[in-house]
Amino acid sequence: MANEWETVPLDSLIEPTRGISYGIVQPGTPVADGVPIVRVSDVRDGRVEVSTPLRVARDIEAAHARTRLAGGELLLTLVGTVGEAAVVPASLAGWNTARAVAVIPVRKEVGAHWVKLALAAPGVRAIIDSRLNTTVQATLNLGDVAQLPIVLPPIRERKAIAHILGTLDDKIELNRRMSETLEAMARALFKSWFVDFDPVRAKAEGRDPGLPRPIADLFPDRLVDSELGEIPEGWDIKQFGDVAEHPRRTVQPGSIEPDMPYIALEHMPRRCIALSEWGVAAGLESNKFEFKAGEILFGKLRPYFHKVGVAPVDGVCSTDIGVVVPKEPHWFSFVLGVVSSDEFVEFTNAGSTGTKMPRTSWADMARYELVKPPITIAKAFTDRMRPSVERIIAGIHESRSLAALRDALLPKLISGELRVKSVKRSFEVAA
Repeated sequence: MANEWETVPLDSLIEPTRGISYGIVQPGTPVADGVPIVRVSDVRDGRVEVSTPLRVARDIEAAHARTRLAGGELLLTLVGTVGEAAVVPASLAGWNTARAVAVIPVRKEVGAHWVKLALAAPGVRAIIDSRLNTTVQATLNLGDVAQLPIVLPPIRERKAIAHILGTLDDKIELNRRMSETLEAMARALFKSWFVDFDPVRAKAEGRDPGLPRPIADLFPDRLVDSELGEIPEGWDIKQFGDVAEHPRRTVQPGSIEPDMPYIALEHMPRRCIALSEWGVAAGLESNKFEFKAGEILFGKLRPYFHKVGVAPVDGVCSTDIGVVVPKEPHWFSFVLGVVSSDEFVEFTNAGSTGTKMPRTSWADMARYELVKPPITIAKAFTDRMRPSVERIIAGIHESRSLAALRDALLPKLISGELRVKSVKRSFEVAA
């Protein structure tokens, strides 16, 4: 029975030769060939995701061998965004962590994945929140981490619970990876058609451009000189404002419904068009911009963060975010390809104003020079890319539903209020 399940302090489940510890306190100046470390911002959504790791000198890292990662440890964030947990993948073996990330080497017979689930239980989360030191910023100390209560059902029950919740997490992760793959393919095709002009070069050299005949016939077979270098014959040098616009639909806080989806810069990931997170408008106190599902959002504040995405819902956004729409529907994918390119982001960053908080504007964005293809090619590109964007958005909504189901099941399964057999029966009926 659930009331007979054992609950033990976290430190009783740790490998005795290692113990719970935190990482490098003073990483010093970043070193290009140094040891990469995991920071608080790298631990989110239950996984470790590092795009550009901070690397520290090897002699500094060597003094913190106790937190050198082998793979399989549990990480827990201690400062700022406290309580984010993830299991270290084997690919990060040899890395280390920052001071604000605890390394928890859980014994294999218990399993780091189980402890990660147990830490997400509402009762444990409440204890974490009650232990925070918020004098400067939220901080959790290792002494409190060591005493966090971890419920331990019998091993068979534990494995069954982990399997059910893990299946939901696996599907969420599959959607995320599919989104990454679709976006990478779209970026590659945009570069091929509109930056490298591969179909034109192939036809000019008498090679097969590798496209269906109706699409290949849309491309010319000759490059000509222009102020931007060689471009396809018949294409024009234009500005971004010739194909896109910025609808300034300003809304006052009093006219926004409290449950309206709200996107701020912190909801937008870097270098990823999939916007899977948003809040609600309740409590907003300043004017916002309205956007529609399918429109493009561009982070104007600190544009070098490269925050560009496609809105998955209707909602409102911070005025630090620009809403971008194509002047005609056929230009959608071309506009998205331009605004999410490194070149466009670099252009907006170079022209941004403000030293500490640089900001670009629509006027600057609209001046970006580009090579504009005929609308027939823009339409062909949108026809090919639109299904991928729609699949990414569908995956976002599916993953949010799966996450809500997981979060609803977790406390009931861990407390024993809901038994594994009844959940399995529900899944079988739904299937």
